[in-house]
Amino acid sequence: MTGRPIRSIGVTAPGRPAVLEDVEPEPGPGQAWVRTEWSGVSAGTEVALVRGTDPQHQLGWDPDLRAFGVTGATAGYPIRALGYMEVGRVTESRADGLAEGALVAMAYGHRTGRCADPATMPVIPVPDDLDPLLGVYLAQMGPICVNGLLHAAAALAGPAAGVADGVRDRFVLVTGAGVIGLLSAMLSVQHGAAQVLVLDPSPQRRAVAEALGLPTLATAEAAWLSVKQRWRHAHGDAGADVVLQCRGHDEALAAGLKSLRPQGIVVDLGFYQGGAERARLGEEFHHNGLSINCAQIGRVPRGMAAAWPREALAAVTLDLLRHRGEEIRTHLVTDVVPFEDGPRLLTDLAQRRLPSPPLQAVLRMPSD
Repeated sequence: MTGRPIRSIGVTAPGRPAVLEDVEPEPGPGQAWVRTEWSGVSAGTEVALVRGTDPQHQLGWDPDLRAFGVTGATAGYPIRALGYMEVGRVTESRADGLAEGALVAMAYGHRTGRCADPATMPVIPVPDDLDPLLGVYLAQMGPICVNGLLHAAAALAGPAAGVADGVRDRFVLVTGAGVIGLLSAMLSVQHGAAQVLVLDPSPQRRAVAEALGLPTLATAEAAWLSVKQRWRHAHGDAGADVVLQCRGHDEALAAGLKSLRPQGIVVDLGFYQGGAERARLGEEFHHNGLSINCAQIGRVPRGMAAAWPREALAAVTLDLLRHRGEEIRTHLVTDVVPFEDGPRLLTDLAQRRLPSPPLQAVLRMPSD
């Protein structure tokens, strides 16, 4: 195969992440070559692929019916590249608007370089006034969180709503103080939430939330009562208006449902590999008329796609990064490791070897 040689971090078999030799096509008309400088690790998604526990590898996915377990054919190995949080430098360009030397954010995996085609993939400029490392949040991770707020806005204010309309002057509970939860909580504060609480069982992650000015709750079992005692609206009407559910654990979903006021909404950004047996749909969900809305990054709410392409979600992310970038860099980015150490980091995460796992690890790419 002809093209330009690169290296990537992929998975050769379950439990075996590795640095792989690969080839990217040479840039043609309208395209550019991007040399990667930083690549963020999305631990939950990537660890599932390292372990082989994601549903595509367990059950198989029918893209036409959009259903699992239909054909019996499951995804296989090797996986050529993990990740979706890259920042790179344009070193050659045949594309209008992509100047050589420009820094851009994209979602193409832990590759040392990529042929970028703005006609087929989002290529997000990283402005000069932003710490380049924080650009890892622009192409996909930040838009994931903005899309959560957008789903709340669509549910509560309709498809013409702005991103703030689901949280402005509302009481918001965020379940999960990982990167998605913390960014979602900060976005809620920035867009006018009346109050925001963050629920997470980890004292280390609660400490990060509190350092960011976000009050916290510790245990899912007691959280719902604390929320309802704190946010009383009227007799028979207490709790959160919106829950942004950002953990892939069913106890967090159950706590979120129990914490809602009548006709409240859970916007779910979690990924439940083990199912969600603790979500008791015959209890508060039924008796309080609650809603669960999945905000998956593959789509914005129905009727809003034209107004909210990925670039628009990235622009909202950029506003947050400009406003609170120094705090995000200090408190969220806990580990910066060389590209070559990426497979070992992923192995340690998959095998739960690390006594204090990174909140956000970023790979520093080789300069060659």
